[in-house]
Formats: sequence, C-alpha cells, structure tokens
Amino acid sequence: MMHINRQYVFSQHTFTRRKESFILLLTGLTMGLALTIVMAVCLGTVKIVPEEACRILLYKLFHLTGNDILGPISAIHTDIIWKIRLPRVLLAVIAGAGLAACGTVMQASVQNPLADPYILGIAAGASLGATFSILLTGAGAFAGLGTAFWAFVGALAACLLVLALAGIGGRLSTVKMILAGTIASALFSALASCIIYLAGNAEGIRTVTFWTMGSLAAAKWSGLALPALGVVLGCFFFLIHSRQLNILLLGEEAATTLGIDLAKVRRRNLIVTALITGLIVAACGVIGFVGLIIPHIVRGFVGSDHRRLLPASILVGALFLTWADVLARSVLASGELPIGIITALSGAPFFLYILCKSSFGFTSK
Repeated sequence: MMHINRQYVFSQHTFTRRKESFILLLTGLTMGLALTIVMAVCLGTVKIVPEEACRILLYKLFHLTGNDILGPISAIHTDIIWKIRLPRVLLAVIAGAGLAACGTVMQASVQNPLADPYILGIAAGASLGATFSILLTGAGAFAGLGTAFWAFVGALAACLLVLALAGIGGRLSTVKMILAGTIASALFSALASCIIYLAGNAEGIRTVTFWTMGSLAAAKWSGLALPALGVVLGCFFFLIHSRQLNILLLGEEAATTLGIDLAKVRRRNLIVTALITGLIVAACGVIGFVGLIIPHIVRGFVGSDHRRLLPASILVGALFLTWADVLARSVLASGELPIGIITALSGAPFFLYILCKSSFGFTSK
C-alpha cells in the first residue's frame, strides 16, 4: 500500500514539474515573440535602432507625446515602422500561427506525419480561387473581399473533393484521404496554370506568379482583420478539441471504441482548416512547409499531447515565419526574395529527414 502511495506521489510530482516546465516554455515563447516583433520592425533596408522602434510603438499604440518622455522620433522612421513593417510582421505572425496549427491538426486527423494543408490539396484549391479572382474577376469583387472570398471557395472546394474521393466505397480512411489530396492538388494546380496561360492580363500574370511564391509585401492594416479573425477563431476551436485530437492518435479502432465519429471529426477539421488556409493564402500567397515542419520540431520538445503541442506550435510557427520574412527582405541588397522560397529551402531538407527516419515519434504520450 505504501509502495502504491509513493508511486502516486511520484507521478503527481512528475506531472506538476511537466506542467510548470510547459508554462515556463509558453512564457518564454510569448516573450520571444514579443521581442521578435520589435526586432523585426527594426531590420530591413533602413536600419532602425530598437530603442527608437520601442518609442515609436509606444507613441503609436498609447498616443504618448513629448520628447522629454519618449526621446526623439523620426517622422520617416515612424512611417516605415507603422505603415510598412509592423503590418507585415503581424501578418507573418498570423500566417505562421495559422499554418502551424493547421499542419498539427491535419497530421492528427489523417494520422500521417507528412500531412499538411498543402499536401492535402487545400492550399492548391485556395490558390486556384485567388488566381481566378486576380485574373478573371478583379481583386476588388465582392465589396473588396474578392480574393479572400474566392480563395476560401477554392479551399472549400478542394476540401469537399478530398472528402468525396476519400469516401468512395463508404469508408473514409487515412490512406484514401492522402491519395485524394494528391489528386485534388494536381487538379487545382493544373486549372490555375490553365487560367494563367489563357489570361491576357500581363500585369495580373506577374502578380499571380509572385504571389504563388508567397509574399508579405502587400500587407496593410486594412487587410489584417479578416485573416486574424479566422486564425484566432480557428486556433481556439482546435484548442478546445485538443483531447479529441489525442484520441485520434490512438488509431481508428480505439477512437471508434471511445465513441469518436471519425468521419465527422475529420470533415469538421478539414473545413476549419480550409477556412484558415483560404484566408492565409488570399492574404500572402502560397507559403509551404510551415505546417509540415513546425509540428515535428515542437513535438520533439513537448510530446504528442495536443493540449501542449497545439499552443506551442502556434507560437513557434509565428516565430519561424516572422524570421523567415526578415531573411526574405534582408538577403538581397535591392528587392526581396519571395518568402515561399525561404520556407521551401528550410523545409525541403527537413522533409527529406522525416522521410528517412525509421520512427516518426507520432504517438500519443
């Protein structure tokens, strides 16, 4: 009896230490993200010292005035930070958090460590919708929400196609979902290429070409609200269903035994993922590999419990994409690299590493 009590006390102590360590990790990631935002608005073609950047942010956010309180502030630097860099950095935070969350949920939903919105064809559908909006209808359709609207329609269409193809035969399996995602991705990518080839709008084609490689250069304050709202609500939805995601990792038979309707859960997760992906693709183009590599990196530190994995992945995804954008706009003396190139150069070797591993560490802990 005493031995059992000691084991219980030891397990409780271990659980408390893990909880404290995780809270410390989240606190560190949050503080690191805040520091990253300040540093990111300082870096670029025009270098701004962090002290002045902080004064500018305080001036704009809290309407503080007076040189005796804040110190000198350059009007040019204020415009650079507030009108150009800060919206761009915040869009990187939003997109990175959303893509990392979607990748985490997709990997659990289809029980495949290589799954993310891009592999399942959702991003290809969103890309087709946005290409259609830019080249054939004009980005100003639907009260200024044309690109976002059509990107979401395309993502939802890809989602429905994947569900329909994977459901052939009456049973929705993970293998069939991956194959259906490959079919959907090829189909929607081909249709987008066809629209680009047949369109007579040279300027629109250049815009789409640059946009398909991913870019945050067009970030504006007016364009942040919609993707931010979608990502926040979507991430909150995933977080409150994190226990269900843990059950999915146990396997189809175990999940069914525990009363989980696998088909319903997968459809719901795919639709929410389509919403988030569509909004992100509409705002900043196609940015690959974030949803693939971030969950794997974080899983190595916090384990596969989605109550810890999801919030940590959201923060790490925001950090990763923010620094990727800093590199994209700093690596060239004039101009910038599309951020999709940076993430692909980072993600491709990691993708190869995942494929070569004998064990993915993709089980519930």
